[in-house]
Amino acid sequence: MSINQLNRRALDALPTTFRYSRARRVLNERQLRSLLEAGLIERVSWGAYRKTDVADGDLDLEEISVKAPLATLCLRSALARHNLTDEIPPRYDVALPRRTWEPATRAPVTWHQFDAITFDVGRAPLSLGGEAAIGLYGAERSIVDAYRLRHFEGPELANEALRRWLRHGGQPSALLTMAARFPAALPALRNALEVLL
Repeated sequence: MSINQLNRRALDALPTTFRYSRARRVLNERQLRSLLEAGLIERVSWGAYRKTDVADGDLDLEEISVKAPLATLCLRSALARHNLTDEIPPRYDVALPRRTWEPATRAPVTWHQFDAITFDVGRAPLSLGGEAAIGLYGAERSIVDAYRLRHFEGPELANEALRRWLRHGGQPSALLTMAARFPAALPALRNALEVLL
């Protein structure tokens, strides 16, 4: 079997984006170096790699998802994904469960620590192509978080997101059901809904 066939077989055993530790489960060090030298994989950041023969995706999000598998887009980043703000965030807002290590990344990230008990509420996977995925909070959870953290993010962000969400057919009952899990957000959200409805 030729070197190229060995490289191809080794490459097929890996996901699109992967950590060094994942690669070492199926490759030895020499094979990994060979794939790098052949240009079949590239280093995305320290300890993270990506196949080069796949369509370009969002390398920043792939890097974040590889380094922090529980990473979840939140606040401005999630609101922008749901088209609930005109802002294009200069940094990714990414949530992790409280007391989780925040990895160093090349991607511009603002890490947020959310309570582990409510971390998965409203969270769904966002496919980045291939096997890569990152968490994304739904529209309702993102609005609730904007109200809950309005002392950091400013009330304008939450109010704008709520207005857009209502214009696109959002149901206040669904939002209040979500907000019931986050008591700090409930009074401000109820007041805003009373003004807007």
